Amino acid sequence: MIAKYDTASGAHFASTDRWGGVSAAPRATLNLGGAVGDDPASVGENRARAAAALGLDPARVVWMNQVHGREVAAVREPWAGAGDPVDGVVTARRGLALAVLTADCTPVLLADPSAGVAGAAHAGRPGLAAGVVRATVEAMTRLGADPARIEARTGPAVCGRCYEVPAALRDAVAEVVPEAYATTSWGTPALDMAAGVRAQLAAMGVTTLEQSTVCTKESADHFSYRRDKNTGRLASYVWLDAPGSARLAEAGSDREEGAE
Repeated sequence: MIAKYDTASGAHFASTDRWGGVSAAPRATLNLGGAVGDDPASVGENRARAAAALGLDPARVVWMNQVHGREVAAVREPWAGAGDPVDGVVTARRGLALAVLTADCTPVLLADPSAGVAGAAHAGRPGLAAGVVRATVEAMTRLGADPARIEARTGPAVCGRCYEVPAALRDAVAEVVPEAYATTSWGTPALDMAAGVRAQLAAMGVTTLEQSTVCTKESADHFSYRRDKNTGRLASYVWLDAPGSARLAEAGSDREEGAE
């Protein structure tokens, strides 16, 4: 159900697939998106199941009101309602999980365990071109993160071999993010969003990056809007060990808790 990656430094990254939930078709079964026409009770149960599998309190997960823009919010608590429209979120609160919803877009997960700062970005085509990745890293640095220390991971997303777009659109995006220029496996214009994310992170000084090998359009185990249109949403999460955890204590919790 969930691919989870833990680091020795206390950063945690996770991404879901589409299985293990209660939603009915066409959002079967682990739909985590609340704005795709699913039963809210099913979405709530799915989010609770995913949190339990990760050892998280579902009430301590921050969900964004994503709009394909570049706005980034700094948070210390989950929003009571839908929250402001943002596509990036950062926090200096250890133990608070940040979540990104996707069904082809690239989820970008970032953590500087030394500073106690985490960030997450929803890098769709408009957001990538608008600079949401850069804006998220900049927001993390304002909280004390150092790009050279940031550990980054991208979750399941449509690959450049499958993300077909009109030639004019490819050219417009590539004018801003040249590394996103791509061609499909059948020879038509395309965009490689993950390549664009990598390039933007590298330009900001983030060099530690792991990329998911899953193409959502090719994988029947993942939701894909480009493949299915009416479908559910995956979630990718990032968080840092909470104050008082055994791993954080070993790393020197007194110093790192001060970053909050």
